[in-house]
Amino acid sequence: MAISENITRAIEELSQIFGDRLHTSQSVRSHHGQDESWHEGALPDAVLMAHETEDVVKAVKICATYQMPIVAFGAGSSVEGQVIPTQGGLCINFTEMNKVLEIRSEDFDVSVQPGVTRKQLNMELRHQGLMFPVDPGANATIGGMTATRASGTTSVRYGTMEDNVVSLTVVTADGRVIKTAQRARKSSAGYDLTHLFVGSEGTLGIITEITLRLYPIPEAISSAVASFPDMESAINAVITTLMYGVPIARIELLDGLTIEAVNTYLKSTHAVKPTLFLEFHGSEVSVKEQAETVGGICAEFDSADFIWKTLEEDRNALWEARHNGALAVMAMRPGAELLATDVCVPISRLAEMIEKSQQYLEDDGIYGPLMGHVGDGNFHFVIPVDRTNTEEFAKIKAFCARLAADAIAMDGTCTGEHGIGLGKQSLLTEELGECVDYMRLIKQSFDPNNIMNPGKIFSLTAS
Repeated sequence: MAISENITRAIEELSQIFGDRLHTSQSVRSHHGQDESWHEGALPDAVLMAHETEDVVKAVKICATYQMPIVAFGAGSSVEGQVIPTQGGLCINFTEMNKVLEIRSEDFDVSVQPGVTRKQLNMELRHQGLMFPVDPGANATIGGMTATRASGTTSVRYGTMEDNVVSLTVVTADGRVIKTAQRARKSSAGYDLTHLFVGSEGTLGIITEITLRLYPIPEAISSAVASFPDMESAINAVITTLMYGVPIARIELLDGLTIEAVNTYLKSTHAVKPTLFLEFHGSEVSVKEQAETVGGICAEFDSADFIWKTLEEDRNALWEARHNGALAVMAMRPGAELLATDVCVPISRLAEMIEKSQQYLEDDGIYGPLMGHVGDGNFHFVIPVDRTNTEEFAKIKAFCARLAADAIAMDGTCTGEHGIGLGKQSLLTEELGECVDYMRLIKQSFDPNNIMNPGKIFSLTAS
């Protein structure tokens, strides 16, 4: 498809400024036209490798002049199509904008560029005895995690990105640079713009610096695995653990299908039952007390085993099943793609929600293993799919829509951590109703010409 005269002029001006850091080759554009979602890809017209905030300012001003869409790109690990440039335009890649700018250990915070990955950050922090705990699974960039309001396995204790972002530097749609907050641990100063941008999926501005909360690395860590006769027993053990006030760091749930896939993939011998993977942080004494308390709770709900380990190599072995869950499921159907979807419900409705959705899968003949961050009511189905089988693909998409609708009906959300992107826009309206109209007003205020990741989260006109 021929590009417009405006886009041609924008690319010419960008090329004059950035030289060989601006790419227009088919191969580079193709790499930036798809994330890890099932949504159809689309090519940007050009890709810029950004190095500093001023690069973004210059690029945004040119794009604003010529009405060229802009999409920010980190690791490309989003699963709802957030980085797919559906309207072409400029893709700004942040992987080379990856400096840890300043670690302030006494204040327990750090400032980073958006291309820093969570593993890279923790490698640099560990020498200071500190860590950044938010773990979405993939080695995502901090910028992407901020833009999608990511969470993950540790959210039950340490919270999500929403809880751990202190301040942002953002380039707005007209090329201005704003800092959303100071570094004080709390503030009552005006609107909370920081958390407006957290989860905005690049639709309001481009994040170029993030200040994050940090935590001390625990003195001691222990891990445990417990299997249960049924899903309800496993979830009741989780609820009771939380009611006892155990400050547990991770509570992950794998269903029997996932365990079966893991056993095949890793040649392991886990009981093919709903299984909790747990982790405890604290002093040696408190970690021992936590594990003993939770072990007793699991026994109350008919857990046949409670395997508890403290040595790092033993803990890693226990967690190997959870960390390899998605790969194991993919290996059960070679050549298939993995469709991941997530919902989150009040934890009191979790067992009911899982039972209902698993019945849908059985009725529809869909192979859909489950993994969940059940300490906060969030779970995922990971479904291998052959996209060329249109009947199967349609059936799976219908299941995902029904799953989300049921979560909303239980006063939950259609997405606990993956975001809206392209795939859940109608569900957002179903969940939040007229609130989406106010989101549109915010979008139009920050980005009146709709150049910031257009087409994501919601359309500008109500359907």
